[in-house]
Amino acid sequence: MRWQGRRQSSNVEDMRSSGSRAMRIGGGLSGIGILIALGYMLLGGNPSDIANVLQNGQSYSVDQDHVLTENEKEMGEFISTVLADIEDVWHEQFRQMKMEYAEPKLVLFSGEVQTDFGYASASTGPFYSPGDSKVYIDLTFLQDMQKQLDAPGDFAMAYVLAHEVGHHVQNLLGITDSVMAEREKLSEKEFNRLMVRLELQADFLAGLWAHYASRIPGYLDETDIEEGLNAASAVGDDRIMKQSRGYVVPDAFTHGTSEQRARWFRKGLETGDIRQGDTFSAPGL
Repeated sequence: MRWQGRRQSSNVEDMRSSGSRAMRIGGGLSGIGILIALGYMLLGGNPSDIANVLQNGQSYSVDQDHVLTENEKEMGEFISTVLADIEDVWHEQFRQMKMEYAEPKLVLFSGEVQTDFGYASASTGPFYSPGDSKVYIDLTFLQDMQKQLDAPGDFAMAYVLAHEVGHHVQNLLGITDSVMAEREKLSEKEFNRLMVRLELQADFLAGLWAHYASRIPGYLDETDIEEGLNAASAVGDDRIMKQSRGYVVPDAFTHGTSEQRARWFRKGLETGDIRQGDTFSAPGL
């Protein structure tokens, strides 16, 4: 991605250089534990359901300011630039729907962060919180996860952000509330199926952003698109379960298979038409 020199978003709260960076010693997540946490959280899990579990590892805080390295500064500039491009796309999409787009905030943090539902650990991975309309990302953790799941590349990181903002779009359109209203009415198995459709729609919305981003001269190339498709495939429920458990439990899916995630991302990428993203009516997905 040729992102240097482009506009950066003003909706970024960079907390990486503030005090109280959590450090873990012992009792932390193993490689398998990280994969399980990622499978639940990365790209859409509910942070309030897992935050307490992730806090059980031993930890302590270092109450001192952290000076950002040049690499950390560049990562912050990159993700801020991607967010600005995502904002531009969604402002235009909402104008076409005769609506006003309310921009979410992006919180960059290290170690742990205070959210509207309490403290969340970096181990939770990237997530969107509808309570405060913020996307939370620990960029270092995300880099580690890209290595764990073999999903490298800067566009893979851009895809993650676009997916989380996709959840914000769903929140603004009332889709999230409609889905959550069904939670008490359905069995766990049925609700999981509904959550899969919510997640796949967020993948579609990420692809929709990529559709318009690819029109910017020199911004993206075919390699970037392949990185996005690979990232979507890497976080499929079947792939995560196979790596973490050694076997797959389809009834426990909450995000969709690798094939489904990549397919809906590609559909958004190829159509650029939000009307094509009704995953809830798609037969058999």
